[in-house]
Amino acid sequence: MGRVLFYDKKLSLNNTIACASCHHQDKAFADGLAVSPGFEGRQTSRNSMAILNPITQNNLFWDSRSQSIHDLSLRPVQNHIEMGMEDVDFLSKKLSETSYYTQLFKEAFGDTQITPDRISDALSQFIASITTSQSKFDKLSRGEGVAFTELEKVGMNLFFSAKAKCSSCHAGGNFSAPDGIFDPYGGGGGNGGEDLRGTANIGLDLIPVDAGLGEGKFKIPSLRNITLTGPYMHDGRFKTLEEVLDHYTNGIKATASLDPKFKDEAGRVKPLALSPLEKKAIVAFLGTLQDDSFTKDPKFSTPFRK
Repeated sequence: MGRVLFYDKKLSLNNTIACASCHHQDKAFADGLAVSPGFEGRQTSRNSMAILNPITQNNLFWDSRSQSIHDLSLRPVQNHIEMGMEDVDFLSKKLSETSYYTQLFKEAFGDTQITPDRISDALSQFIASITTSQSKFDKLSRGEGVAFTELEKVGMNLFFSAKAKCSSCHAGGNFSAPDGIFDPYGGGGGNGGEDLRGTANIGLDLIPVDAGLGEGKFKIPSLRNITLTGPYMHDGRFKTLEEVLDHYTNGIKATASLDPKFKDEAGRVKPLALSPLEKKAIVAFLGTLQDDSFTKDPKFSTPFRK
């Protein structure tokens, strides 16, 4: 039922936008736009984040404002720009008047009562089921008979090296920041135990226009399927992964709250010294995180006939 809800435009005030309107399966549940049009055609202020193993994460949205999929599920629905359904009780009434939901809710919950909490439960279950684990990297890690090219090997070594520092933020099985206290200094405790909730300021702007979690800190996203989810950053300012790496080599701004890993001992900006070939190798490695089966799996696709 959550899958039906995810793809149903009836969840928006004027029946024009579904959750899937901004989260396309073939784009790893991103939408390929810098920012997205809402139910009245107005633009969102941030890029639509890809949905990638959300069950492994407790900090959600670009500003980490939500700590559970259940809390996340109805926020876009209620947003005054995105889907405009600010009154979720009206949404319950609207769905109650839709014949197929009566049967779906009865099958899922044992009776036909439709409430905001049940809508959220169903959406949450579907979103939680969206998982990806069949990339080339995954198969290599499991010893399933695939091999990296030489360029991919170089890129992987760089990714996990102290030189490129990629894995100091994009870590673990989901290649994202750990939940809870994220210490940008490394080694634990160096930042006094500040709970950054998986965010960092990477020097995008000298004076941040969008504060994010605060002071220009934004969630460190998963790199799984990253080749499918551009444009990149909270505002979609970078069209390609090459542009992202160019930022880290020559575009970091000396903003006051810059993540310490991009500073030298004197507090000055310390960009990553990556050569063009090294950047090419890292992009090649990131390509090994693409899971094509994930983008074609029927269980994540629309249940509505076109």
